[in-house]
Amino acid sequence: MVAAALAIPAGAQAPTLAPAVRRFVSVDAPVVAITHVRVIDGTGTQPREDQTVALQGGKIASIGPSARTTPPTGATIIDATGKSVMPGLVMTHEHLFYTSQQGTIWHEQSSFPRLYLGVGVTTARTGGSMHPIADLNIKKYIESGKLAGPKLDVTGPYINGAGMDAPQIPELATAADGRNLVAEWADKGATSFKAYMFVSREVLGAAIAEAHKRGLKVTGHLCSVTFREAAALGIDNLEHAIRALIAELVRRKVAITSTLAVFETFTPGRAPISDATLAAMSPQTREYVLRVRANVDQQPATARGKMLTVEMAFERAFVAAGGTLLAGTDPTGYGAAVAGYGNWRELELLVEAGFSPLEAITIATKNGATFLGRIDKVGTLAVGKQADLLLVNGNPAATIGDIMKLETVFKDGVGFDSAKLLASAKGAIGL
Repeated sequence: MVAAALAIPAGAQAPTLAPAVRRFVSVDAPVVAITHVRVIDGTGTQPREDQTVALQGGKIASIGPSARTTPPTGATIIDATGKSVMPGLVMTHEHLFYTSQQGTIWHEQSSFPRLYLGVGVTTARTGGSMHPIADLNIKKYIESGKLAGPKLDVTGPYINGAGMDAPQIPELATAADGRNLVAEWADKGATSFKAYMFVSREVLGAAIAEAHKRGLKVTGHLCSVTFREAAALGIDNLEHAIRALIAELVRRKVAITSTLAVFETFTPGRAPISDATLAAMSPQTREYVLRVRANVDQQPATARGKMLTVEMAFERAFVAAGGTLLAGTDPTGYGAAVAGYGNWRELELLVEAGFSPLEAITIATKNGATFLGRIDKVGTLAVGKQADLLLVNGNPAATIGDIMKLETVFKDGVGFDSAKLLASAKGAIGL
């Protein structure tokens, strides 16, 4: 490949990072050159060996073979021999709240954003919000440099009907209710919406129409409305799709979000919860989660216990039929799937489902960015795109578990120390 380069003009001033954020920064230089690195570009093509990637002005300035690419004058050089760069993860079913201990809901602004960034999630869509004002403020704080975290695509309040008995979730009865909720929260800064289990067809149709009028998208975790009905109404995305009509969804270009990590937590006999995941929990939360998990493991392989393998088979068939698969964590259930570590587990489970490591990476990067309308900026490694990329001490394109050897998370060209971000959240989940 001939080296490509881009002249980066002076752009908008990068935000000043607060001391609470700067303590995680390991690389902050006007120009950075990562040399002798393996490039996994997120498009699904085979990695390119021994490349030099230059970052300047928060963007990717050049990519080319190290033998023929001279680092820019004055660049900070990172010798990455034996290492890989890949796009930052773009995850589309995340939350800034956490459920555990018999349905108690905490807002995890102190830990979840750092956990997401620490595992390499540089862009995340919240797949539903219990505290939309808090989520919008967290997005603002991250963008202003007050908090460490990924770029956020924030959903508004759930679009739902009566039946949940959850005070954080609206109960919408009419089409006007659906339109008004979308309009109100879009004006406040929400960039997507999620329909939930008790929504009516009338409310859902009106909400979708209002969102589409504004260029926004609607996803759904549905029960009262069928997948076929939702697809006909124009829904953009569905979560946890097991009984979906594949041909209909593909024809209508409805994307599906894979959330295998949360399915696994309800499946008897699966791998134990990782030590790192447990260490991130408060002692009380850890005790509760382990107790519930032990109960799950003692259950027979009921229909619910088989949901993981059914979902894996569905996702393979959906992609084989031409469907667009996205990736997310959905850190809910009884609390065993958490932000960050659940994202890594999702990638491992995609490979277990039958996707190659390269396919899993593409699902978790390019596909998410394309769906969110950000593919011109993030999701793949290309000259001119934002410098959101991961430096990994291994080769995730061959062994997906190598993504856990993440060293540096670059977001807009600033490198964050993965280990420090993850260590800072130790024992914090559920406090």
